[in-house]
Amino acid sequence: MRQVLFRCILNAMLYRIASLWMFAALAACSAPDASGSADTEAGGAVASCATRAYDTIGGPFALIDQTGTPITEADFKGRHSLVFFGFTYCPDICPATLVTIDRALQRLPEHVERPRTVLISVDPERDTPESLAAYLQTDVFPDDITGLTGPLENIEAVADAFSAGYSKVETPESLSEYTMDHSSIIYLMNEDWTLKTFFTNEATAETIATCLTDLLE
Repeated sequence: MRQVLFRCILNAMLYRIASLWMFAALAACSAPDASGSADTEAGGAVASCATRAYDTIGGPFALIDQTGTPITEADFKGRHSLVFFGFTYCPDICPATLVTIDRALQRLPEHVERPRTVLISVDPERDTPESLAAYLQTDVFPDDITGLTGPLENIEAVADAFSAGYSKVETPESLSEYTMDHSSIIYLMNEDWTLKTFFTNEATAETIATCLTDLLE
């Protein structure tokens, strides 16, 4: 019941944000103000960035990082984290998302502390600590990134805590034999490991950087 409630709430939040973005797009086509430009700061995507917090997203977990070290949520408290669920065999969404995160972090002003990046694998069968370590060395990924894997039941528990859906899809015609369908939400967790805001796969490096600057400076 709790997991279903999480997903219902998150879907409602995504719908609300999509509506706000559409409103902002329509407002941008309206008549300009006295200064000659439309008002883009009072609403729309910028304002919605600060209205996506939900303190029941997140929660305790016990996983293993890319060095083989046991990790819990306590290890991430005290600093903001950008969390993404994916897997190393992911052909497009995962690498593209990590590149976007890296570009967003590079855009942050020097006085804004950069959040760490956390990739939680939804494919623990193949994503061993060693394979995660090799994958995360990709030059275009964030430097300060932690990969997490672990027993399937632990992965299921943390995915439920984040309302992050995923499923295994058999692909017998391919060399990999299967792939993983999964959500593409980027979660910004605060110092207490609760949700501060989130981004969909529509977010660009620019919009993510703007939101992080507004929330973290």
